[in-house]
Amino acid sequence: MRPITAPFPAARLRRTRTTAAIRALSRENALTVDDLIWPLFVRDGKGVLEDVTSMPGVQRRSVDMIVEAASEAAQLGIPAVCLFPYTDPALKTELCEEAWNPDNLANRAIRAIKAEVPGLAVMTDIALDPYNANGHDGIVRDGVIVNDETVEALVKMALAQAQAGADILGPSDMMDGRIGAMRTALEAAGHRDVAILSYSAKYASGFYGPFRDAVGASGALKGDKKTYQMDPANSDEALRLIARDLSEGADMVMVKPGLPYLDIIHRAKQTFGAPTFAYQVSGEYAMIEAAAQNGWIDGEAVMAESLMAFKRAGCDGVLTYFAPRIARRLKAG
Repeated sequence: MRPITAPFPAARLRRTRTTAAIRALSRENALTVDDLIWPLFVRDGKGVLEDVTSMPGVQRRSVDMIVEAASEAAQLGIPAVCLFPYTDPALKTELCEEAWNPDNLANRAIRAIKAEVPGLAVMTDIALDPYNANGHDGIVRDGVIVNDETVEALVKMALAQAQAGADILGPSDMMDGRIGAMRTALEAAGHRDVAILSYSAKYASGFYGPFRDAVGASGALKGDKKTYQMDPANSDEALRLIARDLSEGADMVMVKPGLPYLDIIHRAKQTFGAPTFAYQVSGEYAMIEAAAQNGWIDGEAVMAESLMAFKRAGCDGVLTYFAPRIARRLKAG
């Protein structure tokens, strides 16, 4: 596109900013409740709402309270929630067997939500870190996160979640070949309509700290995740990974974190045209909330501005802890 602009004063670009009505008419992007996925943390117990200290306003919820949150999401028009389990440390092992237990926390929560709020889409997380005694997204052998054995475990996890009723699977592990393996297994098991939203470009980021607190993985983590998550300096690599995942059967792709990687989101959408999502991760959320609580920024304005940035970059949707708050704001007009 080559903009054509008359010389001043024939062109006064401020004319389209003169009033709220004219600004609305000339606005290029819009954020709606349809763009939201609400991440929820599930833990054991009953009637439990447990604050996550490093994420003000976010709680771990027992399954019954997860169902209440899912009902709230549906009432607000939010189309999907995404589940992340806080697993009892006693259930964490080096082989992560709890990950594909049909009755683990995530699978119980899926079934409970689908029983009470069947029209709400349920997305899940596929990675081994909530179940891993070593805190990693993959199985560890002699200090190395092994790829192929991890993929076998992830396939079992995917099948268990699909059987529980998940609508969207979110592989966040960054192992090679896992999308193709999952898609093949899902087809063979008759789960042909289960979608895969792949965390295709997930960076080895410092923004994940509060999330690891929320799922209880921070204390268990030995070393770092740089051998499987992406180098923050790379962008062409992100496009290669996205291309690979789409070619293996991913229906949608994600860039994570969000705001520091808007350039990757834009390149991905422009290059592939596939449904493209971002995760406004825990560190992004915590920074906005901390600054707002200290009176340094207008938290409501920055929340809305940050979410609009994703739409401007090309996102079709965003996983955000702000989902119910922004949904209520959008509903109020």
